[in-house]
Amino acid sequence: MSIHPHITLGPVKLRVQNLARAKDFYVKALGLSEIKQEDGTLLLGASGTPLVWLEEHADARQLPPNSATGLYHFAILLPSRKELGFVLRNLIALGIDVGQGDHLVSEAFYLSDPDGNGIEIYVDRPREDWTYDAAGNVNMATNAVDWQSMVAEAGEDVWHGMPASTVMGHVHFHVKTLEDGKRFYQEALGFDVMADWSRMKAMFLAAGGYHHHVGMNLWAGEGAQAVPDDAVGLDWWTLVYPDAAELTKAVEGLQAKGYDVKEGDAYYVTDESGITVRLTTKE
Repeated sequence: MSIHPHITLGPVKLRVQNLARAKDFYVKALGLSEIKQEDGTLLLGASGTPLVWLEEHADARQLPPNSATGLYHFAILLPSRKELGFVLRNLIALGIDVGQGDHLVSEAFYLSDPDGNGIEIYVDRPREDWTYDAAGNVNMATNAVDWQSMVAEAGEDVWHGMPASTVMGHVHFHVKTLEDGKRFYQEALGFDVMADWSRMKAMFLAAGGYHHHVGMNLWAGEGAQAVPDDAVGLDWWTLVYPDAAELTKAVEGLQAKGYDVKEGDAYYVTDESGITVRLTTKE
């Protein structure tokens, strides 16, 4: 089964220790805005586009980095270099350290929220500029970003936060094994492998020829344990199908592969590494 080429990603839900602290970070540092707050939860987005759902767990533990399966980072995709320049300019002004990577297909910056949840903010290069190797893998690298020109594009213009055209671009996970990851993301969900970096203990998969909607790695160690429920981290991520018929086909495909799909406000299924995806539709 192949996944529909026009799937998109929706918000991620995160467990955090202190909701007020997390909100302060996402609003002041990243330029997200409040959409809805109730009962210890907070939905944040970009001009009304939902991106991050926070839930407070005051007694939750924070695990050492790269010590369990689960979230490596979620990646917020901005519509232009100028918009990414605004965010970077703001992070520099706040004194927040960021990592960087020119990945050939995109330009990205990396940071963590106060609970250690990994975040990437990035902008894509035009798809016609992407290149591929002889095996069909999309070429990606980690080079230095020309961040000065990006900040220069933002200039002195007033920043009004992330625009409504901002979306969740991809998610990247620590998994137990790449074989388990392929079984779930490729064979059950139907993503295509876009870059096989097995020698570097990583793999990238996507729908519709994108460079990747899902990244997975073994950098927490092969056979790593899942993040326990009493720790901060990812609760679920969202996969959005174009219509109910495509969603039904996806659910039936997962069930045929032996996965336990739970139904509530949406469908939920958990992979072999303990990572839960929420399946829903644009409708």
